Amino acid sequence: MVIRIAAVGDVHLDEDVVGRFRPALEELPGSADALLLAGDLTRHGTEAEARCVAREFGDLGVPVITVLGNHDHQCDQVPQVVKVLEDAGITVLEGTGVVVDTPGGRLGVAGVKGFGGGFAGRCASDFGEPEMKAFVRTTRESADALADALLSLDCDALVALTHYSPVPDTLAGEPLEIYPFLGCYQLGQAIDAAPTALALHGHAHHGTERGTTPGGVRVRNVAHPVIKQAYSVFHLGGDQLD
Repeated sequence: MVIRIAAVGDVHLDEDVVGRFRPALEELPGSADALLLAGDLTRHGTEAEARCVAREFGDLGVPVITVLGNHDHQCDQVPQVVKVLEDAGITVLEGTGVVVDTPGGRLGVAGVKGFGGGFAGRCASDFGEPEMKAFVRTTRESADALADALLSLDCDALVALTHYSPVPDTLAGEPLEIYPFLGCYQLGQAIDAAPTALALHGHAHHGTERGTTPGGVRVRNVAHPVIKQAYSVFHLGGDQLD
């Protein structure tokens, strides 16, 4: 049996672009069992923009699961944004997970926004000023929450959903100087600590689609500017991922 997952991130919706994705989204029930959104749903994280997201991604006939991105935090209206999305039937994850029954089996999705910090040999360390320690502590706590959520799920296929990248592979194409602000190795460690089948993220608009964690988990950057379509579809449970 195969579980079909549609995914996209970084759609940055507001009133100017609402409706752009809807025609393709209405075809989802024929091609996917669930839709995963990898953050940056809005431009500035306002309640009004969240209503645009609810209109675009609500009532699609398949479960919709999301994490928030850095843009969704910009206006400090996260509780309002989350409420609007959840009222539209969209599941919002942050250090939490959900299991969805699909025709192909039980799909488990654990999600967290994630944070920056960098990758092996080129990463921030928990040393020095309180501000630097707080930065690295945020990174570590986010990754720990993802690991706990992944390990808590009883399912047939396990997916990690983040906004920030867990590996540098999918950042290729971005300036090296900003890698530490696009992801962190701790997320990759969390993904490798569980029997994760697939990791999805966004955030890196100029990055690369495919990567792999040190433990061999397949990673896909589904940011809309990278995949250049309404969503990509992945198949879990057979010999092929996509």
